[in-house]
Amino acid sequence: MPIYEAPTRDMQFVLHDLLKVAEADIPGYEELDRETTAAILEEAGKLSENVLAPLNTVGDEQGCTLENGVVRTPEGFRDAYEQMRAGGWMGLDADPEYGGQGMPYLIGSAVGEMFVSANMAFNMYQGLTHGAYSAIHTHGSDAQKRTYLPKMVDGIWSGTMNLTEPHCGTDLGLIRTKAEPQDDGTWRITGQKIWISAGEHDLSENIIHLVLAKAPGGGEGTRGISLFIVPKFMVNEDGSLGARNAVSCGGLEKKMGIHGNATCVMNYDGATGYLVGELHKGMRAMFTMMNEARIGVGLQGYAQGVVAYQNALAFARDRLQGRDVTGPANPEGPADPIIVHPDVRRNLLHQKSFVEGARAFTFWGAQMIDRAHRNQDAEAEAMISLLTPVIKGFLTDKGFETTVLAQQTLGGSGFTREWGLEQFVRDARITMIYEGTNGIQSLDLVGRKLGQNGGKTIMAFFEMVKGFAKEHAGQDEAFDRDFLDPLKQASKDLQAAGMFFMQQGMKNPQAALSGSYDFMHLFGHVCLGLMWAKMGLAARAALAEGRGDAEFLEAKLATGRYYMARQLPATAMHLKRIESGAEPVMTLDAASF
Repeated sequence: MPIYEAPTRDMQFVLHDLLKVAEADIPGYEELDRETTAAILEEAGKLSENVLAPLNTVGDEQGCTLENGVVRTPEGFRDAYEQMRAGGWMGLDADPEYGGQGMPYLIGSAVGEMFVSANMAFNMYQGLTHGAYSAIHTHGSDAQKRTYLPKMVDGIWSGTMNLTEPHCGTDLGLIRTKAEPQDDGTWRITGQKIWISAGEHDLSENIIHLVLAKAPGGGEGTRGISLFIVPKFMVNEDGSLGARNAVSCGGLEKKMGIHGNATCVMNYDGATGYLVGELHKGMRAMFTMMNEARIGVGLQGYAQGVVAYQNALAFARDRLQGRDVTGPANPEGPADPIIVHPDVRRNLLHQKSFVEGARAFTFWGAQMIDRAHRNQDAEAEAMISLLTPVIKGFLTDKGFETTVLAQQTLGGSGFTREWGLEQFVRDARITMIYEGTNGIQSLDLVGRKLGQNGGKTIMAFFEMVKGFAKEHAGQDEAFDRDFLDPLKQASKDLQAAGMFFMQQGMKNPQAALSGSYDFMHLFGHVCLGLMWAKMGLAARAALAEGRGDAEFLEAKLATGRYYMARQLPATAMHLKRIESGAEPVMTLDAASF
């Protein structure tokens, strides 16, 4: 049985030593002292370790079943769901007006990491509900909010997002699902959606589907798309449930991973729907869900890396094989634990330095979301918009890579189901695909986000890195050498790539798009390099002041030095690929592949 231990100590370091949340000028953050965040994280950690993690293998082995239109979730999922509801975890960062606790998005992200690491498939049920809640909260009418949000925040009702159809995924302008206006102000929704996570299940009394459909008069492409609430059961005026709506699950997908989550074909056969927001402006409302979901998927990617790394580390400490080349480390035993071998240590440090850097990056992004929403900060909104495809694309690519490295640590044992590593690999794989494939994320980054605000946001990022390096340079020769110099070089590589796109983009757009995937990774490495430099500074300050666990802080510095020396130099490789332009990619004609 795989293990999972909630990384609350590292989370506390990121929250208080790195981000200094209690000192931030964001409404609600003044309540986030160490004692408060410790209490929240510890309780979430107990739920993750004792309830969710033991069900992860159960969910993978049993999967979901469809019987006479009813989807049954794996054994134990309903009890776990009720415990989540009872603890108020589903409304942790939701609006108090609708029964939520009003905590910052950052705290929801920290708790969410633990839930995902413990049981990714299970957490998707409430994750989709949170996204649907956010869309209705932002774009719904007051009546819609009163009708749906309290029970969605409570978890007694759940939610979904319905975009993809059999003939179209990313290009939503091709959708065929139709919405026909009715005399009573409702809409008649007809069509089929596929790959709908949590589309049908037995965990909640009602499921509130958010469905993209085309209404008359909207024109071609995405301009004609509107967003509709389509409940599984109709809701009476007093809030009680009425008749079953004309929406049903037509089948369950047989998938590589996340078996515990129901991925459904959803059929809408003249179902009753209610318009959300403005007619023909559905993409605007759906992007509220999609942007939140993309950051959440980035979190899923590294969170699977976290639990995989923990299991790889435990194995490496216990598995005896070979001898340390410098002399026996376990002279009383027949062999030494494999963690003494340099290549195993390289493998483990690659995992550790990524997941800790990714946690800091994601929490920093979550803090930006809080600043954007709670302070109405347009610059923070622009920055997190720029970074969203990096969080989603880079962290899921590297998160999957981390699960593979963890599996490799176990050798042949990692290939067997008994040890659980192969499930982490399978579950992590979807994160690179859904909510927009990572190729789409890179195109969004280069094709749309770099040029937003006339390029002011990416320039602000460059200035942020430059300002940090300038402020802290010259104070300590070792810190300059180990952290600041590699960061400055990586940032120069990123700026050079951006300059290449500016020079080539208009006259040869294929040159820019051919390098977009490398740019996303280059950008991701710079972001993690910035996080590691900041964490290194925070760890040094804590050691100098005698705060915290010295062994933990020294390990933080050593891990950071590994990332800066062994992972961050990848920026040079990515820049070289970008500067090769379109020719190596586009020369071969389609028939010659």
